[in-house]
Amino acid sequence: MPDPATYRPAPGTIPEAPGVYRFSDPQGRVIYVGKAKNLRQRLNSYFADIAGLHPRTRQMVTTAAHVQWTVVGTEVEALQLEYNWIKEYDPRFNVRYRDDKTYPVLAVTMNEEFPRLHVYRGPRRKGVRYFGPYAHAWAIRETLDLLLRVFPARTCSAGVFKRHGQIGRPCLLGYIDKCSAPCVGRVTADEHRGIVEDFAEFLSGRTDRMVRELERRMQQASEDLEFEKAARLRDDIGALKRAMERQAVVLGDGTDADVVAFAQDELEAAVQIFHVRGGRVRGQRGWVIDKTDETPDTPALVERFVTQFYGDSSEGAADQPDNPIPREILVPQLPADAEALQQWLTGLRGSRVSLRVPQRGDKRALAETVERNAKEAFTQHKLRRAGDLTARSAALQELQDALGLDEAPLRIECIDVSHVQGTNVVASLVVFEDGLAKKSEYRRFEVRDGAEGGDVASIAEVVRRRFKRYLSENQPTQSDEIAPEPEFGAKVRTGIDPTTGRPKKFAYAPNLLVVDGGQPQVEAAADVLAELGITDVALCGLAKRLEEVWLPADPDPVILSRTSEALYLLQRARDEAHRFAITYHRQRRSKGMVASELDGVPGLGPARRQALLKHFGSMRKLKAADVDEIAGLPGFGRRTAEAVVAALHPEGASAALPASSGE
Repeated sequence: MPDPATYRPAPGTIPEAPGVYRFSDPQGRVIYVGKAKNLRQRLNSYFADIAGLHPRTRQMVTTAAHVQWTVVGTEVEALQLEYNWIKEYDPRFNVRYRDDKTYPVLAVTMNEEFPRLHVYRGPRRKGVRYFGPYAHAWAIRETLDLLLRVFPARTCSAGVFKRHGQIGRPCLLGYIDKCSAPCVGRVTADEHRGIVEDFAEFLSGRTDRMVRELERRMQQASEDLEFEKAARLRDDIGALKRAMERQAVVLGDGTDADVVAFAQDELEAAVQIFHVRGGRVRGQRGWVIDKTDETPDTPALVERFVTQFYGDSSEGAADQPDNPIPREILVPQLPADAEALQQWLTGLRGSRVSLRVPQRGDKRALAETVERNAKEAFTQHKLRRAGDLTARSAALQELQDALGLDEAPLRIECIDVSHVQGTNVVASLVVFEDGLAKKSEYRRFEVRDGAEGGDVASIAEVVRRRFKRYLSENQPTQSDEIAPEPEFGAKVRTGIDPTTGRPKKFAYAPNLLVVDGGQPQVEAAADVLAELGITDVALCGLAKRLEEVWLPADPDPVILSRTSEALYLLQRARDEAHRFAITYHRQRRSKGMVASELDGVPGLGPARRQALLKHFGSMRKLKAADVDEIAGLPGFGRRTAEAVVAALHPEGASAALPASSGE
């Protein structure tokens, strides 16, 4: 492993000033760009003990061969320079927010003599106005189809426009009044531009004024007895209102804002953004990214996203009527340098931009909606990835190679322990076969002996119980002993229930056993397997803090690539075991919290307890009742009633009981 000390700058040469730094590999390619308020303090952290660095940081500093920096005057300048360098060099160790697909927008080519409306994907160009983005291209075409009857602007390509101008006949849209046919001179260039400007004004949010104008013209036509014209205007108003209904009002004050939310785990993050213009949601976008560097917390993700997204979309923003940078950007948490970020965004927009966290009201409700969308998108992404046969095959092969297994781990079992300060200790065992969860094989345990010894002892107990059951269920039964000897080369079917012919619950051993934890948990599980004489089960542990894979008797962990399918499969198994254990633990804890004073009363089962509470209505009224009142209920005798009163009044039971009538 290369030593970062070979290119560490000499002591005292790094300035104590804000700036931007970049690491390069031996070939001179920039592999990481970062900024710092204090360059000396930040860069020295990279050259500390290599074992204490984050795995991706460790990989970066051992890949690099040079480090350079540039001193700047302010944090805003550092932010701008960092963005420019990331865009220029595209470093492999920096997070890059790229669309999982290119979202279409509605483009209006105002830079042409006869502006055109069309669906567009790609970088923004000067002199073109953009509306959207939309989730699907058909959504743009539906909107256009509604609005072209009101704003009959050109939608054809340059070739079609030129050809119809040469033959002197408009296209079909010109004949059905969904195009004003500027190609054949029905309208002048200025008149056509006016139509397009009205269209852009409507999409920019100034809808009410346009509807009022059409209603005024319809009324005037009606008064002038031009009923056909009034009917056309009535239909136009209906088309505009239908287009407006598709964009629900979410912010009644007509705010222009972008609302951003994240969903993440240790390896990936999903981001969703809703574009709100004039109080209406005009577009939505989403990404899923690999967390390739040390950005585990939400504030850091916010900073990276805001910098890259608005930096990429702001070219010429100040000159465009529909500025892609809104007046407000609502985020889940503010980054550390939020003030500098606001100044930078203000400079890009050309007017003040507010970066803040919504606290209450409609904006808070909308932020929660965007967060739910981010979580749903992240869940769908994981399901798609988990269901990919190629990815699953690659994950199993990578696990086999990384852990040195004789064969691919087609059956993986994972164990996790859940408790609250040592109480209600439970454990879960989940099963993955061929890279997919097999929920019918899940098992849960109430930890008994190991509860006092913490997670390590609990893991040991669960492993012991699971594999003792495996050994017992593979012992030959009486029917096996009297069965004839199998022919040479035939396999003996062990672990099969002779009465049903089905596999027993713990009949099969896993190819790989995964425990949630680091070296102590792995060693405890290995000791149990050795004690039981089981040598054909591979074992590893997954430590959550750094996603390290620990093997028995190995002092150093195995570091899998953060983007590898093998680590993703192990993480999915660990997370599923954690979910299953947490669910069982909550059930146990809830059951303990609703324990009643009537529990344990001799002769009082669940039905009678329910009957008591239903009759008296509350424990307070039940405690105030005497033996005769309780004994008078259907199904209750005097002896049971006395037991109930004794349980509810343990100290003064004799005083609470009336004198016996000799029954």
